Amino acid sequence: MPRRPRVTLPGVPLHIIQRGNNRQACFFADEDYRFYLEWLAEYAAKTGCQIHAYALMTNHVHLLLSGAAASSAGDLMKALGQRYVQYANRTYRRSGTLWEGRFRSCLTQEDQYLLSCQRYIELNPVRAGMVAHPADYPWSSFRGNALGAENPLLSPHPVYLALGAIEADRLAAYRELFRHELEPGEIDAIRKATNGNFALGNDRFAEEVATMTGRRVVPAKSGRPRKRCDPNCVELAG
Repeated sequence: MPRRPRVTLPGVPLHIIQRGNNRQACFFADEDYRFYLEWLAEYAAKTGCQIHAYALMTNHVHLLLSGAAASSAGDLMKALGQRYVQYANRTYRRSGTLWEGRFRSCLTQEDQYLLSCQRYIELNPVRAGMVAHPADYPWSSFRGNALGAENPLLSPHPVYLALGAIEADRLAAYRELFRHELEPGEIDAIRKATNGNFALGNDRFAEEVATMTGRRVVPAKSGRPRKRCDPNCVELAG
């Protein structure tokens, strides 16, 4: 079955997951994480991407970014993936592919959806049982977004900046969001949208994205298809 074409729009936040091939490890030492983040900053600048949040897990990567062009995220992931694979193969005397064939992604509505996605990303190490608190994990954006740690890789989104007029208030408001776990429904919605390349947001957001892209951005309804359908609900091959 053909894969659904990736849906991207300039300036609209995109949640990305890239997994190791067959869910195998892609980071093996602290140096690997540091090199990946260094190259992420380099290629984000070259491709016009702003990084809002990230978490590098042992066998996959989460990114939340906004691209200046529809192709920005794809260009970033291609250049970064190739650079890192060359490094890993050379360092660990391995060969072959390291990543899954395609990264998974979803356009993310601003306001509460974007902040929920940031929390989802930065809480990943906690859900995985690797740490008790997101601040204990060194390979995510939490310390920068929540504690004010210097992190030149991060470009705060306007929704995040609106949490407070001054940095101290903003950081406190962001930390307050982590006093409560994400609801199971929020986690399921983020996972379904990202794995399916759907829109993460309310119905109006989905309709707007479908209109702009000419593609279906919500899961298809079960049952027999109707004979006539609006063009926006037709699944395109790609």
